[in-house]
Amino acid sequence: MVFEGSNASKSQPSALKGFTLLELMIVITIIAILATIAFPSYQESVKKSRRGAAKADLVELANFMERYFTENNTYIGATLPTSINNDHYTYTATPEPTVSTFTLSAGPSGSQATDKCGTMTLNQVGLKTTTGSAGCW
Repeated sequence: MVFEGSNASKSQPSALKGFTLLELMIVITIIAILATIAFPSYQESVKKSRRGAAKADLVELANFMERYFTENNTYIGATLPTSINNDHYTYTATPEPTVSTFTLSAGPSGSQATDKCGTMTLNQVGLKTTTGSAGCW
């Protein structure tokens, strides 16, 4: 026994599934545009976060210097602790600490070298400066 309806379904093409090449290219183009906009923003965000870590490290080093001064009544002879390890900044006390003054600096290095703030400094009175753009502290 043959049903009329069963023959009709065989003669019609089945519904096509999937994407056309044009649709796929449009999606890839949209993703590329979004990535082009988002990646530089992401990089700047990473630099800003590393800069924040360097600021915290400078404050920690200044606290170390103050503790040294409290115990010795001078900054002379104070050496920066090696426990602070940051691959993106180099910490120095330049010029050499005197009896009553010190200046700590954090110079960007590696991938952070292009940071707009440049070298950040902090001294014994809490003065914060940069060699780059203003407003980085």
